[in-house]
Amino acid sequence: MTLVDEIKKRSSHVDAAIDELLPVTSPEELYKASRYLVDAGGKRLRPAVLILAAEAVGSDLKSVLPAAVAVELVHNFTLIHDDIMDKDDIRRGMPAVHVRWGEAGAILAGDTLYSKAFEILSKVENEPVRVLKCMDILSKTCTEICEGQWLDMDFETREKVTESEYIEMVEKKTSVLYAAAAKIGALLGGSSDEVAEALSEYGRLIGIGFQMYDDVLDMIAPEEVLGKVRGSDLMEGKHTLIVIDAFGKGVELGIFGKGEATISETETAVRTLTECGSIGYVKNLAISYINEGKAKLDVLRDCPEKTLLLQIADYMISREY
Repeated sequence: MTLVDEIKKRSSHVDAAIDELLPVTSPEELYKASRYLVDAGGKRLRPAVLILAAEAVGSDLKSVLPAAVAVELVHNFTLIHDDIMDKDDIRRGMPAVHVRWGEAGAILAGDTLYSKAFEILSKVENEPVRVLKCMDILSKTCTEICEGQWLDMDFETREKVTESEYIEMVEKKTSVLYAAAAKIGALLGGSSDEVAEALSEYGRLIGIGFQMYDDVLDMIAPEEVLGKVRGSDLMEGKHTLIVIDAFGKGVELGIFGKGEATISETETAVRTLTECGSIGYVKNLAISYINEGKAKLDVLRDCPEKTLLLQIADYMISREY
């Protein structure tokens, strides 16, 4: 079976558990809004990482399903609130939650997912001390995600952002949830603290690589594959690492922060960023983070699940969207 098949196999169990643990009850519209993005699909990478981490240390899928659901709900909670803050009207090819239910409804839907995630995580049947540790990990992760989002917002008001500041933002906004998923899976699977920490580092590092490569895709992937306007990060004035590196070289980008641009202007900007080496620099840096993350899996015994975790890391920098 391919990596996609293996993830889909586990995702089907996650989806069934979501139906059981987050049913649409009264008030129906609140739960429809909460389930909207969850039901729309998504790659389910974070719950897959959690499940595979548990299986790699000798546990089984069913014992960690509530934790996998909890992580997926937290991810979708962040997406709903991100779309409100970024004023993005489309998500997964559909109207965003705040477009369908209004901003107030979307905030409530996100808050519902957030609180339900912890309620569901508490249902894991495991040693109480391990469940409590996982609750602590997920709660701190949610705080870090908020810190990362705040940094991202702050960057939009600044003329200059450093590479280290960008990496801190990406780590908090994106990679900490991968780290939490891997660590929670390992702990609930019965691993030692040392192995759990190594898996946490695996998640952190591949999460940073994932976001860096996402920034590259925004520049090079066709719009029909991306599902959004190519170069949108540039037009929105986002200080991605590509832009930070280019500005450091004295490159000028006319469409940066412009809000919109013609296809010709976008192609010119992308060509400029390619020729100055900034896109290549970030792509290579993403690869180095992925490789460093893969090395953290040396603590695991050789098994199919370890191979799949390695393949997920590779997928982060080989995907088309």
